[in-house]
Amino acid sequence: MKCPFCSFSEDKVIDSRTAKDSSVIRRRRECLSCNKRFNTFERVEVNLPMIIKRDQSRTAYDRHKVESGILKACEKRAVSQEQIEDLLNALEQMLHENSEKEVPAPVIGEYVMAALKKLDEVAYIRFASVYRQFKDIGEFMQELQGLLKHKPGQKTP
Repeated sequence: MKCPFCSFSEDKVIDSRTAKDSSVIRRRRECLSCNKRFNTFERVEVNLPMIIKRDQSRTAYDRHKVESGILKACEKRAVSQEQIEDLLNALEQMLHENSEKEVPAPVIGEYVMAALKKLDEVAYIRFASVYRQFKDIGEFMQELQGLLKHKPGQKTP
């Protein structure tokens, strides 16, 4: 592990503890050259399936790419980083339990949309508008009306 301050490659671990749901280990380290301290996070690497994109090309599952889309959808919303981490962990657990070697991208998109719909409806609509690539305002309105129909006590326009 290179020190982020001086790039020296040797350090010592001062403290280790599990973070969140015990799926991540947080290590407090001290550089042996500059004596500055920094944190690292270790996660168990699970062999996740290849993703079949819409154009039928294949790519490795990228947690950061999925997280980036979720973060954009949740920007300025009351969704915590912990809730996003839980969503990503649940998605990866589902992919791991599925035990398929390849998974179509729509499986991931639909899973994320369903989870966002429970967390925050505005984040859901934001994600859906990019994911489903609405062609016009009519498609967008259909999605909104569908969302309003499922809310008890709401009037449908």
